[in-house]
Amino acid sequence: MILNHCFKVRSFILAAALVTSLGPVNHANAQFRPYLVDLNIRTITPFDALGGDYNVAYDINNLGQVVLISLTDGGDTHAFITGPDGEGIRELDALAYALGINDAGQVVGGSSPAGGFHYHAFITGPDGMGMRDLGTLGGEFSMAHAINDAGQVMGISQISTGGQHMFVTGPNGMGMRDLGIFGDRGDINDAGQVVGRSYTAEGGHRAFITGPDAMGMRDPGTLGGDDSGAFGINDAGQVVGYSDTATGESHAFITGPDGLGMRDLGTLGGDDSWALGINDAGQVVGHSDTATGESHAFITGPDGEGMMDLNSLVDLPDGVFLSNATDINNAGQALVIAVPEPEIPALLLAGLALIGFMGRRKKTISTDV
Repeated sequence: MILNHCFKVRSFILAAALVTSLGPVNHANAQFRPYLVDLNIRTITPFDALGGDYNVAYDINNLGQVVLISLTDGGDTHAFITGPDGEGIRELDALAYALGINDAGQVVGGSSPAGGFHYHAFITGPDGMGMRDLGTLGGEFSMAHAINDAGQVMGISQISTGGQHMFVTGPNGMGMRDLGIFGDRGDINDAGQVVGRSYTAEGGHRAFITGPDAMGMRDPGTLGGDDSGAFGINDAGQVVGYSDTATGESHAFITGPDGLGMRDLGTLGGDDSWALGINDAGQVVGHSDTATGESHAFITGPDGEGMMDLNSLVDLPDGVFLSNATDINNAGQALVIAVPEPEIPALLLAGLALIGFMGRRKKTISTDV
C-alpha cells in the first residue's frame, strides 16, 4: 500500500467505512437508506432526518443504540447516535465518522474537528457524550473501527514511516499499541481478541485472529482459495467474514470458538456472499448473491446454521428492498441497508473502484489517489 502526506483522506475513509458494509455500490445511482429490523416482531424502522445522500447504520449495541454515517455528494460527513431501540437521533459531530459502539454507548470512529484532511481516531464517553482524540501511531491519520465493553478500541493508523498498521488500546481508549499488522477493517470482542484483514507481501489479504488482549496472531485459514478477511467476532471467539473458495468464488464463513474450524455458510443461490456481523448466539448477517445475480441481505440461525433471505422474514414497505445487513445484536435487532427496487440493477453492475478500493478479486491496494 502507498500512503503519503498528499493522499485524499476523505476518499480513503470512505473506502474504509463503506467497503465492508455496502459491498458493490454505485454512488451515481444508489440512494442508500438504513433501517433497523426487529426480527422478534418482523418490523422494519427507517432512520430519518440524516440529510445525506449515502447513509449507513454501521454498528448496534445490545440496547439497540445505533451509530450512523451520513455522506453528501458535496463531501460533507456527519456522525449520529440513537437512543435504545434505535429511537431518537442525535448528531455527534460534523466532519466525523462513527463506526463502533459498546453497551455503555461509548462511540468510536474518526473526526477532523478543524476541518482538515487528517482524521484522528476518537472515543466518546457513555451515550456518545464528549469526544477524545486517541492520537496516532506516529503518522498523520488514524481511524477507530470497533470498541468492546471495557472500552478497548481497535482501528488503523498511519505510522511514522508512512505505512498503515492496525492498533488496539487499553480500557477506555488509553494507550494506543501498534499490532504490527498491515491491514484494515476489523472487530474486537470483550476478551480483547481482534480480528481483521491483513495484507501480505505478495499483495493478497488474509483473515487473522489474535488471542486475548490482542496478543499473538493466527491465520484461521481459507475455504480453499488464496484470500480471506474477517469482519466480526463474538464473545465466544466465533469469527465471520469471507474467503475465496477453490473454485474462485468468495463465500461467507463462520468459525468455531476461538477462531478454530472455518465453515462455509454458502450463498442464497448465487456465486458470492460476505458475512459482516455476528451476535453471541452465532447468528450471522451479511449479503449474498442470488441465483438471478441480485445482492440480498441475509441472516442465519444460531451457530451460523441456515442462511435465509432477510427480505422474506420481515414486513417490508412498498418499494423497499434489503440489499445488505451490516450488524446484529443479542436482542435480535439487525441493521440493514435498503435501496429502492428500481435501483437494484445498478447496484449489481457496479464495482468497488468508485470508492478507491480494489475489490475482492484484486491483489493490490493503493490509497495514493
